[in-house]
Amino acid sequence: MISEVFRDLAASIKQCFSIKAMLVRGVFAPFVLSCTWLAGVYAEDLPLGPMPISLKELPVPETPGLLDGVDPIVVDKTVAIALGKALFWDSNAGSDGMACASCHFHAGADRRIKNQIAPGGQTTSPDELQFSLSVLNDLLGPNQILSLSDFPLHRRENPLQEFSSVVFDTENSVGSSGTFGGEFIAANRSGSSVDLCDRGVDPLFHVGTTGTRRVTARNAPTVINAVFNHRSFWDGRANNVFNGSSPWGDRDPNAGVWVKHNDGQVVKQRLHLINASLASLATAPPLNATEMSCRHRTLMALGRKLLSRRPLVNQNVHWEDSVLGGLSFSRPGDLQAGLNTTYRDLVRRAFAPKYWNYSGAGEFGAPAHGAPYDQMEANFAMFFGLSIQLYESTLISDEAPFDNSRRDGNNQPVDLTAAELNGLKQFRVNMCALCHLGPNFSAASVNANAELAETRPEVFGQPTFFISTTANVVDRIPVFARNRAVTTFYDTGFSSTGVAKESADIGLGGVDDFGNPLSFSRQYLQHLAGNTAEVVDQDVTRVRACDFQEAFAVNFQPLFLTTSVFTPVNGIRPQPQTTEHCYLPAETNAFLPAVASAAAELNNPDTAKMVAEVNASFKVPSLRNVELTGPYMHNGSMATLEQVIEFYTRGGNFDNAAKQVTRVFQLHNLRFSAKHRADLIAFLKTLTDERVRYERAPFDHPEIFIPHGHEGDSSHVTPYDAYPNQARDEFLAIPAVGANGSETPLQPFAGYLAQ
Repeated sequence: MISEVFRDLAASIKQCFSIKAMLVRGVFAPFVLSCTWLAGVYAEDLPLGPMPISLKELPVPETPGLLDGVDPIVVDKTVAIALGKALFWDSNAGSDGMACASCHFHAGADRRIKNQIAPGGQTTSPDELQFSLSVLNDLLGPNQILSLSDFPLHRRENPLQEFSSVVFDTENSVGSSGTFGGEFIAANRSGSSVDLCDRGVDPLFHVGTTGTRRVTARNAPTVINAVFNHRSFWDGRANNVFNGSSPWGDRDPNAGVWVKHNDGQVVKQRLHLINASLASLATAPPLNATEMSCRHRTLMALGRKLLSRRPLVNQNVHWEDSVLGGLSFSRPGDLQAGLNTTYRDLVRRAFAPKYWNYSGAGEFGAPAHGAPYDQMEANFAMFFGLSIQLYESTLISDEAPFDNSRRDGNNQPVDLTAAELNGLKQFRVNMCALCHLGPNFSAASVNANAELAETRPEVFGQPTFFISTTANVVDRIPVFARNRAVTTFYDTGFSSTGVAKESADIGLGGVDDFGNPLSFSRQYLQHLAGNTAEVVDQDVTRVRACDFQEAFAVNFQPLFLTTSVFTPVNGIRPQPQTTEHCYLPAETNAFLPAVASAAAELNNPDTAKMVAEVNASFKVPSLRNVELTGPYMHNGSMATLEQVIEFYTRGGNFDNAAKQVTRVFQLHNLRFSAKHRADLIAFLKTLTDERVRYERAPFDHPEIFIPHGHEGDSSHVTPYDAYPNQARDEFLAIPAVGANGSETPLQPFAGYLAQ
């Protein structure tokens, strides 16, 4: 017990005196909170963090040019939503039966428990990928059935104490089972929906000599409320800008859509739709060789496969489906499969004719096996992405008890129980609200939060404790990186919490298909240094220095020596943007380093000013419906909310360089109070929308059969007769649900593990 006290003391001293709060602004509130243990102050007695409000008040970021203006892309929003919902739930979209919904069918997430284990993280070295043993010494490998005893994937003797001994750790991830893989050859326009692929037995995913479905190394986050995200995917690679072709926005030099002009000619043009990361996201899984597709399939090939087919031809659609009911063959009491239209007809009705009515052969290319593509097939990526975005934009869960409660003069809900209100207090005082910010409980809702902050600034803090909430896509925060205190740039809405080792998954520290950093922070440093060719996202050029949480360049010489800010001695210049409504005082903080100064500092290996720590950082997920969206974390390493709270109580698992130690550290008032921990979970459950729990509109859906492991177990599987090197699938049957929902509520992930 005495040794634990001394370790706690050492950790708190490290937090208080190794991390230097910015003196030019005074005391940094999270820094104060991290030092309360030393001061003997109870966290409950400190200023509270931001008070979240109802999701009904959060504006959905607009996508100019999509539905508005003199020449909109979508001419019938209702039909486009129907097209998107059909495409999202249609198992024919995959090479071998995987739909987008196959990994997002349960409160927008994936609760499958069989064949869900990946042998390492997303960036684990290939020669180190191997399935490892469970805590019970069972091999956690292909076709394994998960149980409660398998979680969490990282364990301490005392799960609430940072320095407690590690009793179990594995680099296995719990992800989502997807495709068998293989090399794409061709797809049929009718008949079999299984693509023709050259399939072999995967070197990792197999039982004996029979191949199993591959599994992603990251957990599938919910798509509900995802419309508020500035970027999508855990590593942000689904760009805010949709280019009509791929996830990469303006980064992709070959992106564009084919447009028919008034002279009858068709020309490929660049597309630049902002606030469209859901469309960017939608174009990736159908081509991913682990998630939905055989390798090297294209969205043009998928268009050829689907356009002449009836949507959901093998899946029942409820006659009261809130979107598709009017198109279904079903009648009351008589469920039928499919819709009474084709995908081609839905595209024609939803999208402007100039994107699909060119009758010539064009320069659209051709598959290795088949005739040249037509314009509709060539633009299928745009139709697919935008229609799914419009459908997912309807999935907003703003009817939770937290949303519907009355509020007092301080915006505090009054219809919650005493335990739930104490949980809300714990949420705020333990700084959960710094990352899980705003009505969507996510700082990744960058533009939506920024727009709300202009009219409701009190939502983002009190006079004594407030958070900069602007359209800045990068910000600054103190961290303890590489054995020194430094104020570093990080990407807004992304955080490193030390869930897994940096080597297992580098996350935001990765690069795109063209070698560019995924991180906006790393681009921003290049922008400051005048390296314009290294800037591939224009949001970076609009960042305002006066909106940083911590000062960067100041127009005065501080009284105290500081190594983390530029001053007039170093060389500074005014920021080029407006100084209206700055977060920091504009007269002293609306400045940048001179280009030469920034370039010199960027080349300084010991710089404390031009630092971006983003490795092992991941998008901050929304906490909406979190009761139902397990497993948790990017690697699916936790099964219950109790395990999540234990993780944050002890201050994480690993001290990666980018770990935000002023936001993730030991929480002593939670550690020593089981009641506070239970109340915090009770509060989180007030974010569950009953429409989600009971799959009521807009969360109703068609029938879907989802691959859920294979016949047999982890030591033996039954192969298909027609495909002897592939294991025969077992399926999870999810019945069609109409607008009135289901009588059977969705359960937390742990409930399915217990079964």
